Amino acid sequence: MFTTVRNAFKIPDLRKKLLYTLMMFVVIRLGAAIPVPGINSEVMAQFFSGDNAFLGLMDAITGGSLAQMTIFAMGVVPYINASIIMNLLTIAIPKLEEMQKDGEDGRKKLAKATRYLTVALAAVQAFGITFGFKNYGIFMYDSLWAYFIAIVALTAGTAFLMWCGERLTENGIGNGMSLIIFVNIISRIPRDVRSVAASGEPITITIVTILLLAMVAFVVLLQSGERRIPVQYAKRVTGRKVYGGQSTHIPMKVNTAGVIPIIFASSLLTFPTILTSFFGIDQSGTWGTILHYLSYSESWTGAILYVLFIIFFAYFYTTITFNPIEIGNNMKKNGGFIPGIRPGKPTTDYLVKVLNHVVFVGAVGLAVVALVPIVLSAVFNVGQLLVGGTSLLIVVGVALESVKQIEAQMLMRHYTGFLN
Repeated sequence: MFTTVRNAFKIPDLRKKLLYTLMMFVVIRLGAAIPVPGINSEVMAQFFSGDNAFLGLMDAITGGSLAQMTIFAMGVVPYINASIIMNLLTIAIPKLEEMQKDGEDGRKKLAKATRYLTVALAAVQAFGITFGFKNYGIFMYDSLWAYFIAIVALTAGTAFLMWCGERLTENGIGNGMSLIIFVNIISRIPRDVRSVAASGEPITITIVTILLLAMVAFVVLLQSGERRIPVQYAKRVTGRKVYGGQSTHIPMKVNTAGVIPIIFASSLLTFPTILTSFFGIDQSGTWGTILHYLSYSESWTGAILYVLFIIFFAYFYTTITFNPIEIGNNMKKNGGFIPGIRPGKPTTDYLVKVLNHVVFVGAVGLAVVALVPIVLSAVFNVGQLLVGGTSLLIVVGVALESVKQIEAQMLMRHYTGFLN
């Protein structure tokens, strides 16, 4: 990876993109240090000192901005939610599906709609955060004007981050939104290393570090693994030209859904606890017992539910993003077939069967990645690990994808062609 980056700096165009990306990182981290006007950051830090896994994940994605209540406290989460909603609506609404297939103009319209939806979701989320945390006395001045300023500042911060992500995609090395989350998580590592090192014995820290490095290797395999289904295209003659006859494959990634299943599962299990904290509901008695059994970091029943939800959302999200029927129909129209499988419905059934097997392996791998850091924290009593399972998936996945994009751009610029 380091060799790739070093060679990329030797190419002027890539060097400009890399420097532009680094400068945008500086701007993003500077903005993460600007507090929302009228906020008592010490109260927010005290609220986030607990062990709520979902709030810890949201704070990690925002690079600590949520715990400090800065203008980037919501990060790019509203944009991610807007993108997911637009993907679901594209499948449910035929007009949006036609727009998606309408080339560059249709994609621009969908991107514009996603931006508007992001701002709307950001305003709603800012409203919820403002009036949810106000019960804890985070505002120095308890007034409607202070609430209004906080909502506007949080919404504007998310809109600016969305603009930064789009600029990174166009002028940087690509994957702008993912890179923003990547740099936010990386920025927290030095602080978390110090906190973990101060909470355990040297031998314990060494064992945990070795296990985390093994987890990194496992995540690399999980993110890179894929099942390749061979596809053969029959030859057909049109006039004096011969089309087809080549062999290719359909790549099915083991981790098709990425980190989405873990985020959905953790948010679903921790949502009752967050609502209870926001509205100051008594956590004793029967309700407190229910919350305890829903906590996947404190109860084995919560851990089992966590794994089941991860597997369910892995299948659910893969079903939305991967359509075997459409792939089978396109292959049939273009004269393609899987060796040994008849075109049409048998091909679709075969793709569904293979997809179910691959998704199950990926879902179990995601569950392992999500649970191992929690188990290590409980067994070795080292507090919150510096990189949780979700953060590890994001960091490794974005790093691998960025290196692949850099290598692809280097390959295009080094290709001299047959004339030379």
